[in-house]
Amino acid sequence: MRTLTLAAAAAIALTVFVAAEKAAAQNAAQIEHSRDGASCPHCNLFQADFSNLELKSRDFAGARLRQADMSAAVMNYTTMAGADLRDVNAYGAVFTGVSFAGANLTNASFVGTYLEGANFRGANLSGVNFSGAEMDRALGLTQAQLNEACGDDSTTLPRGLRLRSCS
Repeated sequence: MRTLTLAAAAAIALTVFVAAEKAAAQNAAQIEHSRDGASCPHCNLFQADFSNLELKSRDFAGARLRQADMSAAVMNYTTMAGADLRDVNAYGAVFTGVSFAGANLTNASFVGTYLEGANFRGANLSGVNFSGAEMDRALGLTQAQLNEACGDDSTTLPRGLRLRSCS
């Protein structure tokens, strides 16, 4: 009898866990709406594929963009302030004037990304790879933020700031 009770409890726990995982998974309708060019603040865009898209002047403030693919995207003058951008791949993207203020960019890849005029005020840059990024006119960057990130010899930074090597 006790074995059956434990098995039933385990089955219930698994059902609750799976339901919670589905609730946290991406929202396909919101992703498609965003890919078509709509703003989507506070949306669940987990693992969205924005690669090679041009989405200028959009609002993704507070959105969940974790693990999104933004490689080779052009997202100039878009706001991603306060967004969850952990583990994002933005290889070769163009983010002129984008606001990442207060965003969580932990472990994101900005390799070869154009970030002129991008605002990083208060952003979490822990583990971010800025190798080859052009960011000499980025705004709101502090040395403390950059101490948590890395880059290479071709990374351009605002005067007086430096990055450790990603090697």
